[in-house]
Amino acid sequence: MDESLIRSRMQQVIDLLIPDIATIRTGRANPALVSDLEVLVYGGQQKLKINELGTISVPDPATIVIDPWDKSIIGDIRKGIEAANIGLTPSIDGQVIRISLPPLTGEDREKYVRLLNSKLESAKVMVRQIRGDVMHDIKKSFEEKKMSEDERFRAEKKLQELTDEFISKIEEAGDKKRQELTNV
Repeated sequence: MDESLIRSRMQQVIDLLIPDIATIRTGRANPALVSDLEVLVYGGQQKLKINELGTISVPDPATIVIDPWDKSIIGDIRKGIEAANIGLTPSIDGQVIRISLPPLTGEDREKYVRLLNSKLESAKVMVRQIRGDVMHDIKKSFEEKKMSEDERFRAEKKLQELTDEFISKIEEAGDKKRQELTNV
């Protein structure tokens, strides 16, 4: 059992989860809400992420401002945000795009908490799947007499400790995001 490999695989789950839950809207403006949205620009010739097309700033808790480097594609970016259908309404204000975030209703907050819980559960399932794969390998090694019963017991115990550690990290990330969602 290669602990560093298992730790690395479980860390990949966390590394996928954190940016994923950052896209869940809270009551505050956050560049992550739009930075990875892909939009068609230059007459539909290229599909690029908004963070590749300009700077994204948050001048106040309810506004996101996108300042495109190429001002000729400002309309394409606005259309792309509208087409993403994520509940944001961009408007062109001179040379920048402004997105004013309406306050979340109680119903919206509940919907986003449910979405968060679903994403957290998926991450936990992935970590448990890794544990299951490694448990299978441990059992196979034991049956092929490549490890003693004591070694098997120690390996399983260490694996469970790793699993618990990463499940705890997932719950920590979820608690932090849930706090952002429920604070009005």
